[in-house]
Amino acid sequence: MPRVLSRNRMLCGALAALVLVALAPAAAAMGKPRIAALQVGLQARGLYAGTIHGRADDATRTALRAFERRRGLAADGLVDRATRTAFGRYGRYGLGARSLRTGMRGWDVAALQFLLAWHGFPSGTFDGELGPRTDAALRRYQAWRGLGADGVAGPATVRALRRDPPPASPLAVRAPLDAAAADRFGPRGSRFHAGIDFPARSGARVRAARAGVVVSAGWDAGGFGNLVVVRHGRGLRTLYAHLAAVRVAKGERVEAGERLGAVGATGLATGPHLHLELRVRGAAVDPLPALR
Repeated sequence: MPRVLSRNRMLCGALAALVLVALAPAAAAMGKPRIAALQVGLQARGLYAGTIHGRADDATRTALRAFERRRGLAADGLVDRATRTAFGRYGRYGLGARSLRTGMRGWDVAALQFLLAWHGFPSGTFDGELGPRTDAALRRYQAWRGLGADGVAGPATVRALRRDPPPASPLAVRAPLDAAAADRFGPRGSRFHAGIDFPARSGARVRAARAGVVVSAGWDAGGFGNLVVVRHGRGLRTLYAHLAAVRVAKGERVEAGERLGAVGATGLATGPHLHLELRVRGAAVDPLPALR
């Protein structure tokens, strides 16, 4: 009898764990860098207009077969040596085949941009070109990871990007307003969305997701419009962007749930919403799994 009870307890515990997993917000799943690089190449040839998400969906397969037919190759949807050669600079080098630095272009650069974005350091458009923005993102990642921030994506940098999972928040946070998340963390078109958006009526109250200290409050020239940044400890900061109004000041201590400002559409925004970002020592992380 005790053995049966023990098994029942184990079963109940397992079921409870499954329920908790099911109820917990799911982290965005990272696609494959090599498929993202393929999508960049197809986009450059005018054959793919979807999101650079790194997943082999129907749109990607259709675009690849169209490219193969255009170049007189067997339209088998396989990225073999002949297909890679036909892509020219967009297919010439696999990631890790050479060290990457400013001015380089190629399949490997597109894969690098994709990995940097998922590790919290987006560099603008996924375009396979290692320009100033990708160089800056690469150096920030190297410094964050404890590598030499020399702007050269050599074996150590590529190995770390491939091996390490994307960073996550070390602390739980509250939802900053009563609204459902719409645009989530991850690729969006040919760029990367480094937070989550909460569409809401203009003027809706925005609350602190956790207790902390306001380190920035006011206008941001980089596109966030009215922005509040709160430091929480353990390297975590929360960012609240596109606010119509700011109700706190730099240096002020705030408690979880305390009003920070109001929803707006300031900066580069197409409508009223709150853009929330979580950053861990400067790296953008998916906020959704941290929300409680």
